[in-house]
Amino acid sequence: MSIKLSSNMKIGLIVVAIVAAVGVSRHMASFKPPMNMPQTVQVKAMQVIQRDTPINYEFVGQVKSKNEVKIMSKVSGNIVEKMVNGGDTVYKGQPLFRIDNKQYRSSVNSARATLRKSQAALENTQKDVERYRQLVAINGIARQTLDSQVAQAAEDAAEVEANRANLQQAQEDEQDTLILSPVDGRIDLNDLSVGDYVAAGTTKMATVSSIDPTWVQFSMSENEYLNLAQLGNGNLPNSFKDNLKLILSNGTQYPLAGHIEQIDKGISDATGTITIKAAFSNPQKMLLPGMFAKVSAQGEVTQGALLIPQRAVTELLNKTFISVVTDDNKAQSRQVTMGERIGNLWLVKDGVTINDRIIVEGLTKVKDGTALEVIMVQPDQLQIPAK
Repeated sequence: MSIKLSSNMKIGLIVVAIVAAVGVSRHMASFKPPMNMPQTVQVKAMQVIQRDTPINYEFVGQVKSKNEVKIMSKVSGNIVEKMVNGGDTVYKGQPLFRIDNKQYRSSVNSARATLRKSQAALENTQKDVERYRQLVAINGIARQTLDSQVAQAAEDAAEVEANRANLQQAQEDEQDTLILSPVDGRIDLNDLSVGDYVAAGTTKMATVSSIDPTWVQFSMSENEYLNLAQLGNGNLPNSFKDNLKLILSNGTQYPLAGHIEQIDKGISDATGTITIKAAFSNPQKMLLPGMFAKVSAQGEVTQGALLIPQRAVTELLNKTFISVVTDDNKAQSRQVTMGERIGNLWLVKDGVTINDRIIVEGLTKVKDGTALEVIMVQPDQLQIPAK
């Protein structure tokens, strides 16, 4: 049997359906599911290390030539021979350049002839003096004539000495046309070649830098200097000065130890540091001027130092922070004061105790109050990248 609904009944059914839908919607909106239990984050942590620790100081240094000599000629002229190339290793007394010496040989010959002429004149004058002495003895001539001849002989003798000096100078000038290396070292690259004109005392022909031994120059802060000077009763301690190590730019250690040779007179106003030069033997010529290297030296020993991995430390706005595990296994951020870096570890001056557990892996996943699942590890279990 079919039932026919009127228009009014249809409208009523629609209204009822809408009201029912609104009621269900309000009920669903008021329903709140139970909150999820907090999830734990897995991290790795390690106990703070405590041990007696020698403090190693590291400074950035640069290799400097101990002697750097500019080669300049004492005489002028054109280069007629060049015996070395730029970059060659040279030795003290080794010929480097030769300057045209023709005019200087002529000067030697001229000076020699002038000297011989004056020597001949002196010999004649001296003979006259002897004759006049004999004549004065028998009253053959006046005493004044002898005195005049004696004065003339003295003047001629002075002329001989002056001419001898001129000859010596001419010979030295001729010898100086051969330019010798004043030191052992390495000669720089230069643009001078055969035919170039050299002005005496003005033209730099080359620079020879000594390289064995060589200097490594570095700077030390005022506080570092004071700490070390206090250990050495006013001076840098011998354990620091006489056993310097050198770490080259490729990370290898130079095989020979160095020692401090010069300390600047005071602290620089501009940098607040003091400049120091250390000498290193360089028999293999491995160290070249201009190279950069780290100078490492041992200072004092800190008794019972507290150490943590450098990877556990976050630096922000000149402050340092770590995250520790609380007694109820939650993360807690803490500001700490750091000291010297010891290999891959970092000495903590303030902010931790021997009982603290330091988060070393998973730092980016936690914040204050995060519940933790802690895996304790030993220092040798961490793959800590060298710094």
